[in-house]
Amino acid sequence: MKLINITKKRVIASNVKLCKTALSRLKGLMFSSLKYNEALILVSEEESISLNSIHTFFVLFPLDVIWLDKNFKVIDFKLNIPQFIPFIKPKKPAKYVVELKHKKLNISLEDVLKLV
Repeated sequence: MKLINITKKRVIASNVKLCKTALSRLKGLMFSSLKYNEALILVSEEESISLNSIHTFFVLFPLDVIWLDKNFKVIDFKLNIPQFIPFIKPKKPAKYVVELKHKKLNISLEDVLKLV
């Protein structure tokens, strides 16, 4: 699967893995690696701030994180998050959390993304 920013007509990641279970969401990117063209998407059952807050304990590289609502619209993002940050939350309730290895990411609030 690819993750595309349809607002800007750009591919964000050409290899996307979905984490839908509680265990896969809990593990996330701990003790893992990502290539620059890969992304992990944590899928929540409902839009929430607390359910979609993350940490970077045991994540071995800086992250770019994008929070999306149920319509895949960007509601928040944070770039170049360092390792071992205990609590990172979105400004608004989100349904999806996109985690990427830090790179030059051209993203804006209100952009609409799509999985293809």
